[in-house]
Amino acid sequence: MPPRPHHTRQPWNGTGAVGEPDLERAATGARILLEALGIDVHSEAMMRTPERMAASLLEMTSPRPFHLTTFPNDGNYDELILAKSIPLRSLCEHHMLPFVGTAHIGYLPGERILGLSKLARVLEHFASRPQVQERLTVQIADWLSAQLSAAGVGVVIEAEHLCMTLRRVQAPGTTTITSSLLGVMREDPRTRAEFLALTRVPRY
Repeated sequence: MPPRPHHTRQPWNGTGAVGEPDLERAATGARILLEALGIDVHSEAMMRTPERMAASLLEMTSPRPFHLTTFPNDGNYDELILAKSIPLRSLCEHHMLPFVGTAHIGYLPGERILGLSKLARVLEHFASRPQVQERLTVQIADWLSAQLSAAGVGVVIEAEHLCMTLRRVQAPGTTTITSSLLGVMREDPRTRAEFLALTRVPRY
C-alpha cells in the first residue's frame, strides 16, 4: 500500500472543518508534552521522537480521499452482501489512545452495488480521525444508506480500547461491540437475524 500523503487533509463533520496540518508546530508541542511529563528527549534515541509522534498522529488522523465506485445491479441481486472482519484502527478522542478491532459491514442492494474494496475504504475514512466507537458505527451505516439507497445496511464493530486495557481499570482482552442496523436490516427479524449470525466470529 503506498504511503498516504501528509500535506492534505479532508474536512470532517465533527466539531467543524479541520485545518491544514503543521507538522513542525505539532513536533514542538510533542516535545513540550514529553518534557512536561519528565521524559528526557535529548538522548540520541529520543531526539527525533517528537517528530515521529507528530507524523504518526497525523497519519492516524488523516483519511485518504476516495471515490465511491458503484455498478448497476444488472443481476437484480437482492441478498445480503457482507464484508466480514475488516481490520480497524482508530484513536479514542478522549485519551488519544488507539482502539483496534474488526468491523463487519453489510447491505441489501437496490439498483446499485458497491465495489467491495470500498466497504473497507469507508471504514478507514471515518476511523481516520479522533473517534468514539458508537459514533463511528453510526456514521458508516448512515453514509452507506445515503449513498447507495440500499434496502438495508448493517454495521457491527468489535474493538479493544487501549484507554481501558492499559490504564485505570486495566482489563486486557476486553472488547466493546456496537451495531447499527438500518432499513429492512432493522425492521425484518429474519434479515436482522441472518446478518447478526453471519457477523459472529468463531472463537477457537
